[in-house]
Amino acid sequence: MPDFDLAIIGGGINGTGIARDAAGRGLRVLLAEQHDLASGTSSASTKLIHGGLRYLEHGAVRLVREALIERETLLRLAPHLIRPMRFVLPHHTGLRPAWMLRLGLFLYDHLGGRKALPATRSVDLADAPLGAPLKPQFVRGFEYSDCWVDDARLVALNALDAAERGATIRTRTRCINAVRADGAWRLTLDASGQREEVAARVLVNAAGPWVAEVSEGVLHLPTPAPVRLVRGSHIVVPRLFEHDRAYIFQNGDGRIVFAIPYERAFTLIGTTDVDHRGDPGTAIATPEEIAYLCAVASDYFRAPVTPDQVVWHFAGVRPLYDDGASKAKDATRDYVLALDAPADAAPMLAIYGGKITTYRRLAEAALARLGKFLPIGNAWTHDVPLPGGDFAWDGVDALITQAQERWPFLDHAHATRLVRAYGTRVERILGDARSLEAVGPVFGGMLTAAEVRYLMREEWAGEPADVLWRRSKLGLHLPPSAQEELAEFMGQRGGRRAVG
Repeated sequence: MPDFDLAIIGGGINGTGIARDAAGRGLRVLLAEQHDLASGTSSASTKLIHGGLRYLEHGAVRLVREALIERETLLRLAPHLIRPMRFVLPHHTGLRPAWMLRLGLFLYDHLGGRKALPATRSVDLADAPLGAPLKPQFVRGFEYSDCWVDDARLVALNALDAAERGATIRTRTRCINAVRADGAWRLTLDASGQREEVAARVLVNAAGPWVAEVSEGVLHLPTPAPVRLVRGSHIVVPRLFEHDRAYIFQNGDGRIVFAIPYERAFTLIGTTDVDHRGDPGTAIATPEEIAYLCAVASDYFRAPVTPDQVVWHFAGVRPLYDDGASKAKDATRDYVLALDAPADAAPMLAIYGGKITTYRRLAEAALARLGKFLPIGNAWTHDVPLPGGDFAWDGVDALITQAQERWPFLDHAHATRLVRAYGTRVERILGDARSLEAVGPVFGGMLTAAEVRYLMREEWAGEPADVLWRRSKLGLHLPPSAQEELAEFMGQRGGRRAVG
């Protein structure tokens, strides 16, 4: 008998989502990720759980509706990682007319059975504080609802829940070869030079932008569907406005750009849509993309946004199904599941496209496709919270208060950050501590040794970048000296010293 029912290559949101769903149905699951969890596209998103307002223009009503339904489902399942956010859409007199925006937002409000989130409203930007950061010509607009998400932590918690349900999660483990033999897939795994052979009844290629490379170079199969690699880049600048709303800006090329409050002291601006060539792992925001995002923001904000203000930038490569669209921005964001299942041979399912918002539905669809090969039980993830999310969707403030009552040494900012990251599992980090010294040392940015130990023990954090840029974004707050102290601390406990 093969070692596993299901082997998954890729530790992004789709791979970990499938692993969690499959493990919860009683399957023996292996997930192999060549680097850290969410080290590719899944940590380089715009951090939104949303329907995709602009996709309505392309007639993608089914995709938008599915995403809008999932928006409130995920808000219930991960209220610590996902929170409601209001978006301000200024009316630009030279672009889409106001009636078109109003119609689109009416559909957006009603397509997905919105219940928890407030409805769209018109706003007078000439008098409202929401208009204060904008140029004076923007006098009217609309405000609507979507959600913000900590994308990389969403990936980590799907992996954590999968592991707690019996899945084997192997990070920094590369699948270097896989062949069909005796009705199963036989995989060769490499972890820092240590090789291992395992067998699985079914294989899922969820390698994201490496999906074609894995198909051809590892599985020795032709790429089952055409893939289009599209790069989305973002910039982070010092905070541009004081309120908690985000902005969505139209641009003359048909794209939209978001400006979102980020990490208390910053504003996140993105994204671009550019066809990508070369290794997805080396994707960066190019000078041209940075200039583009600055120019769009400067068209709207009173104070110019310039490249010299950028404190951090990042880029992710989306593995979209190539539907032949002439421009990258118009390529479909829907997911495609390509099944390769010759008679009397082990099946393989390749994953293309998808959005963070619809990852859970993608996982359900993937397992449905594999139902004829595996003993698939009933779908279950629609009402079971992710680790730490077992509280009301609007209960974050109450949980923060409880945390400060139990651990009085936490100030409000520290308690908020911990609750937003770990929810009800903060206790697993702080335990019975009665002082900050008891969970220290503190590396800066409210990052304590107790939290780092937890991340190494429970969430596969192996080096400083895993902690600073994926399990958190504290790399924006810690000076280089503190990052070196963290590297030394993790190295002494079996981690890696590389700082990134």
